Amino acid sequence: MKKNLFWALGLCAVSVVSAQEQNVPEPLDSVYIQTKSKVARKNLGKVVSVIDAKTLERRPGASVATLINEVSGIEINGSGSNAGQNLGYFVRGGRNRQVVIVIDGVQVTDPSQIANDYDLRLLSAGQVERIEIIKGASSVLYGSGAATAVISIETKKAVDKAFAGQFETSLGTNRPADGDKYGLKELISSARLGGTSSGFSYQGSIQHQYTDGLSAIAAPEGEDAYDADTYNRYNLNLDLGYKFSDAVRLSRFVAQDHFDAEFDDFGYTDADNKSITDQFRTGGNFRWDFKKGNLVINDSHIWVDREIESSFPTKYESQTSAVDAYANYKFLPGLNALLGVNATFSNFSAFAIPFGGTDFEKTVDAEQAKFDIIDPYLNINYVSDFGLDVSAGARLNNHSNYGSQVVYNINPSYGFDFGDNLLKVLGSYSTAYITPSLFQLYDPFYGNEDLQPEENTTIEGGLVYSRGSKTRISAVYFTRSEDQYVDFVTLDPELFIYQYQNIDDTFEASGVEVEVFQKLGKRFDFTANYTNTQADERFALRVPEHKVNASFNYLIDDRSTVGLQYQFVSDRDDSFFNPETFLSETVVLDSYNTLDFRIDRRFGPAFKMYLAVTNLLDEEYQELYRYQTRGRNFRLGLRIDI
Repeated sequence: MKKNLFWALGLCAVSVVSAQEQNVPEPLDSVYIQTKSKVARKNLGKVVSVIDAKTLERRPGASVATLINEVSGIEINGSGSNAGQNLGYFVRGGRNRQVVIVIDGVQVTDPSQIANDYDLRLLSAGQVERIEIIKGASSVLYGSGAATAVISIETKKAVDKAFAGQFETSLGTNRPADGDKYGLKELISSARLGGTSSGFSYQGSIQHQYTDGLSAIAAPEGEDAYDADTYNRYNLNLDLGYKFSDAVRLSRFVAQDHFDAEFDDFGYTDADNKSITDQFRTGGNFRWDFKKGNLVINDSHIWVDREIESSFPTKYESQTSAVDAYANYKFLPGLNALLGVNATFSNFSAFAIPFGGTDFEKTVDAEQAKFDIIDPYLNINYVSDFGLDVSAGARLNNHSNYGSQVVYNINPSYGFDFGDNLLKVLGSYSTAYITPSLFQLYDPFYGNEDLQPEENTTIEGGLVYSRGSKTRISAVYFTRSEDQYVDFVTLDPELFIYQYQNIDDTFEASGVEVEVFQKLGKRFDFTANYTNTQADERFALRVPEHKVNASFNYLIDDRSTVGLQYQFVSDRDDSFFNPETFLSETVVLDSYNTLDFRIDRRFGPAFKMYLAVTNLLDEEYQELYRYQTRGRNFRLGLRIDI
């Protein structure tokens, strides 16, 4: 009854207004991700989701993965489970390797990961100022892998005064829905100091999270709960910048990130396994603004050490350097061209303890497991004075293993003005190019050096309606096809022989994404979104066909706000390895609803307190078969600004 009630409420919400808090529209606001230059949303031919500073402040304690999981079209599997759970990025029926994550203008990856993806568990929400998300193939601007989405994360920068600081801490519970204790099991703390003086800016920050109380694997019914698996993460950042003039700015950063996460055996038994990741990042930004455009150079250099402590101990070392340089130039009023070049250099090494041995031995050498990508690209953006907007571009992928490959996109849209009302018709055709990861190529057990790149095509069409700053409604239909898919293939089940291979079939996915924001008066706003995904059967695992998010926010007075966040996820298929039959079996995971509550109060200009209750109705559900998820939990926090 409870599920049916909330499903009905979710559908009613969508039928009235349907979008996301992240998509708060303002006529004069702008986004960066689609063109790599600030463009007003009304001139864009795509729907861009934005998680802004206001949204982040409204969701204290929520992880980056949790926030992104509330955007239409996206399923971040594992974001509601144990804090150390591996994350699956399922967007428009795709997988991790088809999503590009960008931090401060540069794509970030881990070449030692199977999917060459970036691990969002390394990032604290306390470091983040803003997130922009664009769905669909975006390889023209963001290179290999940008097939289903680009998630661009902007970190916090120094404030525009001589000195400022912010300190925040929260204590929370961390129990499953079937648990009976509410002990304090989670601590999240952060501190940030910085400022700007005489053109020089500086900022140092530290974030820490420690979580206990929740096992990764759920114990079988009737047995005692498994031991809790802890998660411990810290982040250290230092940013320095100098503004030479109004036209020229330079910044550099260094960052150290670490987490260790306990986990259980994949045979669904309790274990004392641990995953440990250390990441060192450095890089920066150079920007020169001139009369008709600008020149931007972003660079990032990442070293990652990962160790898996289990019955099969392994270690990985990876390195990635990336530089993205581009120039924007306005040739004529409304006509802007962007010309750039992106270079990425990646390698990794792997180590394992051989059977009967006691010491690690190298199984993959970085001298072999490496590749370089150097891509020039061009994008033209035209904004007319009669409603027509067009974005079009092409990129020449130059891969050290695969030679050259061209990807392109065209994205026209047309707006009809009716006073304060704007109706926009949009469409796009875009291609993407996904190279196999170094792991898929060179892993000694499953790798295949004969793999070929995947090819992806996405077609979109939709409508966007807005009325001033109070209403925004969008509906987008997409269809996506995929060729040369790299799959994990069973060659001989009796001898346990597996390998990564290209699949000859063409796979397709399609769906609808509906979003709306509605502001009622000065104190109340409501947002929601609905996603329908029709994924190819081979890729449907853990992808819900229906998903609803809704957010209600009410300003009690100038110092206090209260809000609710709702999510519905429909039935999904999952698979698991049966250790008795040595075969993979399919199981259906039930649909579920979650409802979160929060209230905050500011005491003067410096102090703010908040109370958050997640999974208010203590819904019991699974994101992954036999893995635990969080039940009703409480968090109490304090923030001090100086």
